[in-house]
Amino acid sequence: MSAPIASASSPSTLVCGSMAFDTIMVFQDQFKNHILPDHIHILNVSFLVPEMRREFGGCAGNIAYGLKLLGGNPRILATVGEDDGPYRSRLDQYGLDQSGVKTLPGTYTAQCFITTDHDDNQITAFHPGAMGRSHENHARDVMAGVGLGIVGPDGRDGMMQNVQELADAKVPFIFDPGQALPILSGDDLLKSLELATWCTVNDYELQLVCNKTGLSVEQIAGKLDALIVTLGAQGSRIYAGNQVIEVAAARVDAVVDPTGCGDAYRGGLLYGIAQGWSLEKSARLASVMGALKIAQRGPQTYQPSRDEIAARFAETFGERPW
Repeated sequence: MSAPIASASSPSTLVCGSMAFDTIMVFQDQFKNHILPDHIHILNVSFLVPEMRREFGGCAGNIAYGLKLLGGNPRILATVGEDDGPYRSRLDQYGLDQSGVKTLPGTYTAQCFITTDHDDNQITAFHPGAMGRSHENHARDVMAGVGLGIVGPDGRDGMMQNVQELADAKVPFIFDPGQALPILSGDDLLKSLELATWCTVNDYELQLVCNKTGLSVEQIAGKLDALIVTLGAQGSRIYAGNQVIEVAAARVDAVVDPTGCGDAYRGGLLYGIAQGWSLEKSARLASVMGALKIAQRGPQTYQPSRDEIAARFAETFGERPW
């Protein structure tokens, strides 16, 4: 029997975080052949990049995309700039609820410019744009019909505001600090952990949270219903109560691009929680989504059918999810 597909009347999952454009350019040589080590103090180089692509990204956009693929009902909360037309068209194309997406006049949508060479070295420039003013967009204004949430990487003030407003509305939510950890203080993290229902991080991010808060892994988990830690090719681990649950990684067809794999994982996790599944089953689906994404280049280009998702789940875990 097929798992339920979300309808307009289904409770929404509020996906708070960034929306961004990623422009990836490929320099068909090696940087080291064109940078003079003795003249770094007067560096002035130009790289011809005949190969270029633009991807839709940002944690909120990526998570919502994965959740929608599964039949979930995401509602994005994010700030974008006046160049938002292509992204909004994409949201329309996939039927994604953008009632919480706010355009800020006089800004650009957050964007990352990445130049890579044949050795996979990268030179990256990131412009936060509208993301830096995410606190001008309130979760409380789009909370009607929301039954679940996630607070992902965004501007610092916006993240803390989203944490508080979801907690005030008594909506259970995942705290997902991710790439925003450098801008969050120990006190920010402690407050968020106190108010969140769950927290999800990768193993490196977990160590940063421990260092910034002064808490052990067990103490962090004790503040939450569960702490979910992703471990890359080793799968993931759930700390819940006195239990530690190991979740296997699903088989991957190819390792093409890890960008957005964590967001795909979170889309699967949110779907399972919204369906009332156990955290273990939800994390298994999350593992499958991450494995399917890594085989495609770009964070929003994988398009597995529900049957393909179910088959990979059954192959790894011995039963179909729906």
